[in-house]
This record gives sequence, C-alpha cells and structure tokens, in this order.
Amino acid sequence: MSQSEMLEQVRNGNGFIAALDQSGGSTPKALRLYGVEESAYANDVEMFDLIHGMRSRIVNAPAFTGAKVVGAILFEMTMDRQINGKPSAQYIWEDRRVVPFLKIDKGLEDAKDGVQLMRPMPGLDDLLARAAKGGIFGTKERSVIGEANAAGIEAIVAQQFDVGRQVLAHGLVPILEPEITITMDRKAEAEEMLRDSILRHLGELGDQQIMLKLTLPEQANIYQPLVDHPNVLRVVALSGGYNRAEANARLAQNTGIIASFSRALTEGLSADQSDEAFNTALSTTIEEIFAASVAG
Repeated sequence: MSQSEMLEQVRNGNGFIAALDQSGGSTPKALRLYGVEESAYANDVEMFDLIHGMRSRIVNAPAFTGAKVVGAILFEMTMDRQINGKPSAQYIWEDRRVVPFLKIDKGLEDAKDGVQLMRPMPGLDDLLARAAKGGIFGTKERSVIGEANAAGIEAIVAQQFDVGRQVLAHGLVPILEPEITITMDRKAEAEEMLRDSILRHLGELGDQQIMLKLTLPEQANIYQPLVDHPNVLRVVALSGGYNRAEANARLAQNTGIIASFSRALTEGLSADQSDEAFNTALSTTIEEIFAASVAG
C-alpha cells in the first residue's frame, strides 16, 4: 500500500474523514441509533459482530469511495477483522480508495482541572508497529476539555503531543483530538486557549506533520492559524453532538477544515433498511457532508 499516495490524498483530497471507530463503551449507543437494541445480542462478541456488520455495510455502499471520503478511522477490532475477505485497512484502501486511520486511545481519566486526559496506553508501541505493518496511515487519539481552564488545556495538549511523537516514531501520522464539549460555559474562550496552546507545541515538531481533530468552533475561522501552519497536514472537525444540519452549517463557515463525523455520518441509517434504502440514505449524507467540507 503506497504511503505516498495516501499522503497525497489526505493532504489534497476533496471530501471528509469518516469516523467508524466506536469503541466498546460507545458501541451499544451506536447500535441503538442503528435500530439494534441491547436485547439483540447476548455478549460482547455478538455486539462487536453486529457493529462490524454495520461498518462493513457502510464501507461497501456505492457512495463510500475516495471520490468523497478521504479517509476512515477504524476501531482496533475492525483493523483486526476482514471486510469482503481482506484485512479491513487493506480493503478500504485497495478497493474503496479510502485512507485508513486507527483509533488508539483507551478511554478517559476522571476529570481534573476541567479536562479528561487519556488513560495510559500500555502496549502502544506494539499496536503502532502492528498498525504500520497492516497498512494503516495514521492514528487518532481523543481527550476531552470540559472547562475553560488554562492549566487543564495545557495538560491536554502536552499529552496529545507526547502521544503524537510516539506515533510519528512509527512512521504514522497522528490525528490529535482535544475535543471541546459543545455544552460547556465559555466555549469560545476555551477555543482560544486551545488554539494558542497547540501553536506553542507545534513549534517543537521540527519538520514533522500532525493532524488535528477539533470541535466546531463558536467563532468561524478561529483555527485558521492551525489550518495554515506548516506542521499541520490537515485540520478536521468532529460533530461533537451537533446534529448533521447544524454540524454541516458550522463546518461550511470554516475555511480549509473538513469533516470527521461519526454520529452525524450514521444519522438516519437503520439495520432494517433494504440495501437500496440504506445506500440511498448514506449517499445523501455523504453528499451533504462532502459539500460542507469543500465549501470552505
């Protein structure tokens, strides 16, 4: 799998990055939204089989190709499974021309200083080596900002860059995701703090490039200095609980930022839809998110 072709697509491709990385904790909710109740599975094995079936159905839909979907973020268990008889990362790149990323964080610590840092990631180097060997282009790691607290935000950003450097050492491109909670007080103030902290840390990267996944901001283009920074390959936006219409409207106002939606991508999809109805609904969604991503 050509790393240079993937890099070109991530840097210059029109479209968005699909987030298909629901983990064990968020899978039941994702399945409920897909019309699969918890009574439909007896254990985690059956649950993960069902969510893999949903992800495979999305990936195989006619509209899910590199023409509008630049990349897709996979859950570790998805990377370790197959789609249509091929390892998942290999399939989505070779057959769908969509660049594969891997979610690597193991969830969140309890809140301190208004933020939730990432839990320790034992075995991360082994996972990154396996990901690189399996054709993964980059990673994504999430932590959460719940208050406009300068000390907390600095701790979040420092941890994100520490993990990012570990990812870069394996030849992978990290997507740093310090998510700002959309319902928090002083959200706009937190966004300024986050931008300024990231800018300080970018100066320590030399000639290496990272990506950023950020909550859609209150003030359009507040993250423009990050979009334009030579150490930032791409800035993508998470929907963060905004519905698709609101997320797309906000996204279209931010120049150079593309979507990386999860819930907003699967909104309106259901397990009991016929393939025709499912593919039509997903095609409409992809068109809408694509349009908002390229509008800026």
